[in-house]
This record gives sequence, structure tokens and C-alpha cells, in this order.
Amino acid sequence: MAVSNALTISPRKLRSDLYSYSYSNQDNTKTPMVISVLASLIDRTLTRNQRISRRASPASSTSGRNGKTQIFNCREIPDMTIQSYLERIFRYTKAGPSVYVVAYVYIDRFCQLNPGFRISLANVHRLLITTIMIASKYVEDLNYRNSYFAKVGGLETEDLNRLELEFLFLVGFKLHVNVSVFESYCCHLEREVSFGGGYQIEKALRCAEEIKSRQMIVQDPKHHHHQQLARVLL
Repeated sequence: MAVSNALTISPRKLRSDLYSYSYSNQDNTKTPMVISVLASLIDRTLTRNQRISRRASPASSTSGRNGKTQIFNCREIPDMTIQSYLERIFRYTKAGPSVYVVAYVYIDRFCQLNPGFRISLANVHRLLITTIMIASKYVEDLNYRNSYFAKVGGLETEDLNRLELEFLFLVGFKLHVNVSVFESYCCHLEREVSFGGGYQIEKALRCAEEIKSRQMIVQDPKHHHHQQLARVLL
């Protein structure tokens, strides 16, 4: 199947997109490439963890889990893909590409420091909105209030406040990301494009473009913003 050149992601394009994002362009609506790459990586992690959970016995799958990490479990698994959820966060916060890289660093640290925790469909959305909000505070000079991030992410403000505080304690407040660490995670995302999921990323992009095209036809643009913010509930 032929792939449109406009949707093809290469490591070079990804790096250029990461470092050339302009905050001065207030009308910038182009979704950063890193979102599609991160979504692909997380989707593969979810698939791998589901296989592990199916093979593990009930006793071994529950033993060693940190009860405190259960706060990230949703009341009900949302009917929204990782790609769509990340695009939603970008659409309403305009967090730059570097924020998503730093959020990826935080997720990895969280998993390393809490070995009993396993990313799943039940917790990934809450983990994403929490880490992206914290990363935005770390990276960017101006930020939205927690209440706005909560509305974008589909949470009550009090819930997101608790998630943020619990996350900070569970990672020991280790939020600093130096240049070499940032660069190493950028390289890992580039390898995801080269080896891990190039076709899946392009396929996800094509699906996203098709969905957006259909939405533009059937939705009234005047009410689009309100409908989207009211749509998600974790």
C-alpha cells in the first residue's frame, strides 16, 4: 500500500520537528510528529503487557504491585485511543514537542522506581495527562491551571491534583532532565521510527486524518471546542 509523503515520518523529520517548533505561532494547529511516535510506542507497550498479564498466574500478577499506583486506574476504561488522547491534549494546551519527550522520561522513571506497576488500558490515560502536565510545568514558562488540564484530560480537578502529588512522591520528586538525558530519549523515539513501528505510525496517522475529515463534515465548528472538552471522562 502506498503511503502519502505528507504522512511519512523519518528520524530526520522527527528530530527537525522536535527542535523547530515555534511557540510564537499562536495559530499552530499542526500536531507534532512526536505524538504519533509516542502513541505507537505506548501501544506496543500495552500489547506486550497484555500478553504478560495473560501468561501470569493471578497470584503473581497481583503480588509486588504498589497499592499507591492504583490511584492511576480509571473508573472506566475510556473509549479513546492513545493517539486521539494525545492529539486532544495538544489541541487544547499547545504543549510543545519537548513536553512530550520529558513526559516520556517521567513515565519511564515512574516504571523503573515502581517495578510492580505495569502500564495498562486502565491507567495509561491518567498517567499521560499527569506526566504531560508536570512536564509542561517543568519545560514551559507559561502554563494552564490544573483545573484546565483536568478538563482537557477528562478528570475532576481534585483527582488530577491527587494524581500529581502521588506521582511526585512515587518518583521521589526526581523531575530534572538534563540535556544528555533528553537527547537519549529523543534518540530512542527516533529508533522507534526506524525499527519499532514506522508502518504502524503511518497507519495511525492515516486513520487520524480520515477521522478528522469526517468530523469536519458533520460537526458545527462553533460548538466543536465545547463538545470535545465534555467528551472524555476517566
